[in-house]
Amino acid sequence: MLRIGLFLITNMAILLVASITLSLLGFNSIMASNGIDLNLSALLVFCAVFGMGGSLISLMLSKWMAKRSMGVKLIEQPGNRQEQWLVDTVAELAQKAGIGMPEVGIFPSPQANAFATGSNRNKALVAVSAGLLDRFTPEEAKAVMAHEIGHVANGDMITLTLIQGVVNTFVMFFARIIGHAFDRIVLKNERGFGIGAWVATMVAEVILGILASTIVFWFSRWREYRADDAGATLASRSGMIAALQRLRSEQGLPSDMPGEMTAFGINGELKEGLAALFLTHPPLEKRISALQNKA
Repeated sequence: MLRIGLFLITNMAILLVASITLSLLGFNSIMASNGIDLNLSALLVFCAVFGMGGSLISLMLSKWMAKRSMGVKLIEQPGNRQEQWLVDTVAELAQKAGIGMPEVGIFPSPQANAFATGSNRNKALVAVSAGLLDRFTPEEAKAVMAHEIGHVANGDMITLTLIQGVVNTFVMFFARIIGHAFDRIVLKNERGFGIGAWVATMVAEVILGILASTIVFWFSRWREYRADDAGATLASRSGMIAALQRLRSEQGLPSDMPGEMTAFGINGELKEGLAALFLTHPPLEKRISALQNKA
């Protein structure tokens, strides 16, 4: 779920910094097999190391960055009945799902939202907005928490990391082939490792990255259906449907959730046409219908 989500923004930043640094240090030339042509096997290994590396670093930083960007207040010792209910509910759901107890927090937002993140299904973070706790019924709020626990139990962040790592690898790989070919064929540079190759590689990396990200967005939408099923199983189907219906009733209200965090919330954005390929969440109507049809 990504608006080029917290995970993707961190990932792309790491990837671009690595690409620029290695290009400036002349590592692209090292990938040549005879001083002119690219050694494709070596290039693929090189891209896999840095492509997967960017994703893994993003995953490791995801929980820390989520806490910082959302101003999450962790509940270490519940200070009131609402916090006690929230901790007890998450503990119950985590036990049902067979995962370790996540960190539990509340972030100061009037918008109804919640998210889960973390690099380990037994050391995750589940956070909910103050607005959701204030307006949702206990059954609806529990279903939302179950949805987030479902993300953790399903290993969605790990799977997202692997998918993004593979995407990174091939984006870097084909971008360097394009840059090399552009320098040799269009700019007539025999070696294919001039400034033209560097610029063409960077441009190709951005364009291919945007196109390839549709795969990640597709996975993000698919995992929302799975998490809704988990919410219906761990809490109740009626509660999950009611929670989604309440979220639908609040659509159109201004969002104060940072763009980089949209990917991790329970509620996404509305887009149509080609822009729908970059949706982090399926439309709420489709999610509600999917649950109702399974009832």
